[in-house]
Amino acid sequence: MATTSFSKKMPGVDATEPALTPPPANAPATNFPKKPKLSSKPRKRDIPEGLWTKCPKCATMLFDKELDENLKVCARCQHHFPIGARERIHSLVETCSFEEMDADMVSVDVLNFTGVASYTSKLQSYQKSTGLKDAVITGFGNIGGQRTALGVMDFSFLGGSMGSVVGEKLSRMIERATERGLPCIIISTSGGARMYEGMFSLMQMAKTCAALAYHAKSKLPYISILTHPTTAGVMASYASIGDLIIAEPGAMIGFAGPRVIKDTTQAELPPGFQTAEFLLDRGLVDTIIARKDMKASLIDYLGYMTSSQGWPGIGS
Repeated sequence: MATTSFSKKMPGVDATEPALTPPPANAPATNFPKKPKLSSKPRKRDIPEGLWTKCPKCATMLFDKELDENLKVCARCQHHFPIGARERIHSLVETCSFEEMDADMVSVDVLNFTGVASYTSKLQSYQKSTGLKDAVITGFGNIGGQRTALGVMDFSFLGGSMGSVVGEKLSRMIERATERGLPCIIISTSGGARMYEGMFSLMQMAKTCAALAYHAKSKLPYISILTHPTTAGVMASYASIGDLIIAEPGAMIGFAGPRVIKDTTQAELPPGFQTAEFLLDRGLVDTIIARKDMKASLIDYLGYMTSSQGWPGIGS
């Protein structure tokens, strides 16, 4: 008779697990899941683009909407970020009072410039990315109660370089202001003459200065505002011959770069060289005005300079 093998399980007592036979010494190791390594470096949070901007001066994270409302000025350290030409115009003139001139004027490649990329392709690329035809916007607008000719450069278009279109638009604006007997304001930001146009760009220095000379001969005021950066051919021409020269805080202003000057003079440059504050101490700049105070200050200056008592030849 066959014997049936069975085990009786007592209530409340777990069955004993069968014993495991240890693997032989030469058996391959079993691939067990490894524990993740703990890193001592903190995880970086992914910050969505278009929401926050880091201030390069004080490293504060700034909410883009608040930065725009503050005219692109850091609320903590007052660092002035670059600002577009249209944004700057809207911050200065009265609503719906700006009348743009020569809005469809565009540059042409008269020299057939070739390099890594053609001049024509660069122009098309910047026109698409910035929405501008060239590096300056000119026109007439009301600042306070004063009708004023206004030319505003934009560094985002080929570094605000001065080509034939920039010089022509500014010259036409100055000549129109002279005909109408109006004051003129030019807000500069530029890397200098546009190399793609060679001698044609250099001639704009003489053309704009000649237009301003006729404007001054009519005893009309011209205010030059220097923003970061204003250098080279622009600084050597119309930007430096204003009846009143205003600069934004911390703006880099000069003709040649610091490295070129240092190599040429073989001398150590003083601290703060080529900043607005440095030039104010030496008389090249008349005053430094923060962006948020610019409109109110211009209203005061224009009111004085266009009155019969404040500026000779005006209102008499």
